Amino acid sequence: MNELRYTLLTDGSSDRALARILDWLLRIYLPHMPIQSQWANLGRLPKPPKTLSDRIVAALDLYPCDLLFIHRDAEREPINARIEEINSAMVIVQSKIIDSITTVPVIPIRMTEAWLLIDEKAIKTAAGNPRGKQILSMPAINRLETIPDPKALLQELLKTATNLPKRRQEIIPIQRVVDNIDNFSPLQNLTAFQTLETELRSAISLLFPQT
Repeated sequence: MNELRYTLLTDGSSDRALARILDWLLRIYLPHMPIQSQWANLGRLPKPPKTLSDRIVAALDLYPCDLLFIHRDAEREPINARIEEINSAMVIVQSKIIDSITTVPVIPIRMTEAWLLIDEKAIKTAAGNPRGKQILSMPAINRLETIPDPKALLQELLKTATNLPKRRQEIIPIQRVVDNIDNFSPLQNLTAFQTLETELRSAISLLFPQT
């Protein structure tokens, strides 16, 4: 295999921001391997599939790949429950497709935004105020997995970072935040991210036995 093609299947469109984090992680484990990524945009279909197994089948059909990342927000469920949900869906998928596919679950605690609360400068830049002097109340890394609503907290930090009056504040896409983060290593302290790394290492060993 001369390159790695991966597809990211997400719960929602904003979660495509995870691709930048996955690219960063893959560069650690496969530093010399060209990476081709694609996001499975199933929302464009006339009748988007509803069940997880049907969504996986559609993603593999429309976005063929060597490696499929399957995102599910943990929300109030344990990580293991979400992994079991994905594994159960894959049993159904394997009965519908001919070729086997290597998969990796991507399960942030609560939701994707929890993984973006690591870089104050990136938040200020995303807010259009990179040199802002406001002090943002950034959560400690060891608290990220206990924040009840990371999405609301991230948007609040972004609004504060704009230093604009409330009537002029707008919702800022999380893609702007992730695009301004170059180093995601703080996430390696989180249980959910460690699970992702473990699953990814197993997948790489299957795809590249000599690595």
